[in-house]
Amino acid sequence: MDCWKGAVGRSWIYPTLIICAYGFFSTMRPSEAFLTPYLTGPDKNLTIEEVTNQIFPVWTYSYLALLFPVFLITDYVRYKPILLLQGISFIITWLLLLFAHGVVAMQVVEFFYGMVTATEVAYYAYIYSVVSTDHYQRVTSYCRSITLVAATVAAVLGQLLVSLAGVSYFHLNAITLASVSLAFVCSFFLPMPQKSMFFHRKDASETLPGPDKVVATVSSDRPPGRQEDEGCVSADRGPTAEHQADNAKPQNHVLRVLVQLSKDLRDCYSSRKLLYWSLWWALATAGFNQVLNYIQVLWDFRAPSHSSAVYNGAVEAIATFLGSATSMAVGYVKVNWDLSGELALGIFSAMDAGSLFLMRFTDNIWACYAGYLVFKACYMLLITIATFQIAVNLSMERYALMFGFNNFVALVIQTILTIVVVDSRGLGLDISTQFLIYGSYFTVIAGIFLIRSIYTIISIKCRNNSVAGESIDH
Repeated sequence: MDCWKGAVGRSWIYPTLIICAYGFFSTMRPSEAFLTPYLTGPDKNLTIEEVTNQIFPVWTYSYLALLFPVFLITDYVRYKPILLLQGISFIITWLLLLFAHGVVAMQVVEFFYGMVTATEVAYYAYIYSVVSTDHYQRVTSYCRSITLVAATVAAVLGQLLVSLAGVSYFHLNAITLASVSLAFVCSFFLPMPQKSMFFHRKDASETLPGPDKVVATVSSDRPPGRQEDEGCVSADRGPTAEHQADNAKPQNHVLRVLVQLSKDLRDCYSSRKLLYWSLWWALATAGFNQVLNYIQVLWDFRAPSHSSAVYNGAVEAIATFLGSATSMAVGYVKVNWDLSGELALGIFSAMDAGSLFLMRFTDNIWACYAGYLVFKACYMLLITIATFQIAVNLSMERYALMFGFNNFVALVIQTILTIVVVDSRGLGLDISTQFLIYGSYFTVIAGIFLIRSIYTIISIKCRNNSVAGESIDH
């Protein structure tokens, strides 16, 4: 038995298999594409206004409130307990969805789902604390791929069950509950990490990460780049005096970690080029998340689920595939992104705006579906370019910190949009007017980067002409 435990502790394969199984079952949620029809149907009997203006906004608020404290706690308790917490939150979310009724109960559902999304940081950070740097690229690929596969399988399965087998939305949510429960079971089999990014570092010679050693993963979409990992370090190594001193002053240690994070962020955003890419990231991601949160409401408005066939699952499956394809295509396109990157941001953001206006002004559900496919594909293309551009201009040990902060800013902007546009305590606009505003929002983003790209191109040409003139003079 001891030999088996030792082999498990040294192998990267075992934790990778378990975390991938966890990722698959936690993402395989066939009912998610049909949430709005379920809430507004006979099972819950809520109005579309209650769902849009009172229930869905709670997710945004709880996600923002929980994100940063959960990130710090995740590092302090070394990931696995947070994965267990996420599993419990999944189960509570779907138990309430199945058996609770009323607006308040569904607001509690949204709170726990905010806990689910806030704790996703543990999934993307866990694997880097239990494998060596030699395997980072491979395990990142596995962890990212398995969630895309699960999302596609869930969407296709949900659509087939609804359209061909006549399965009710209630039983679809029961299948989702079974899947997330399996994910919770898988989390018990994960090895407990012996180190983390900040509070449980294995290099005793450093009490704090230096400017180039800090990695923070606040984003659920991006895994951390590198951590200090010199291979599998023995768990029974005795603590040094320096390590004991750190344990004796936990509050001081936390303060110094936060100070170091703020210094690293200042260094990251000192580059004007990176600042502009990050600005697009935050603005566009806020709008993208807002559209994803309310797109089902718009579909239900265009083709009410109680009187029309629902194809939400098929559309989500195709959208996921197109998003993956466009992201992959970026790796094969040879473009001078320094010259054309901001122009691409402007053009494709304009396409996003156009697709949102199409969804706003058309009464045809198929045109609405097509607009959503274009919108998601364009965003996935641009976020991949932005990720690449930021990563190549930063040290690998800082890029996840910047990704995380960009997503945090995006969530703040999304919260402001929700309070002003959606919440019944704000304007409480109907879903059609909301999408008119989202289209205008992306039009502003497109305008900013088209103007910026024209300025960049003119500046580069003037600089080249100046250099050419000096060469002729000489």
